[in-house]
Amino acid sequence: MPWSTPFDDPIALRRGSLVTLQQAADYVMRLPEDTQQETRWQIAVEHLINAAERGGGWLMFARIAMLRALNGDGEET
Repeated sequence: MPWSTPFDDPIALRRGSLVTLQQAADYVMRLPEDTQQETRWQIAVEHLINAAERGGGWLMFARIAMLRALNGDGEET
């Protein structure tokens, strides 16, 4: 599945939205390095890669992982 594949529903941000796998990956890559290393973002990246490489249901999992990372789910306390 190409990185240009759109999510079934865009991921809303405060400013704009993430429509494709590539936009989501670019968003993560623009985060500070220490933020990228947080578990929630590592999981999101793993799911984005799986979606790009395997397709199918991974696209939905990638979207969910991005939403969870954006909302701070799974933060270590």
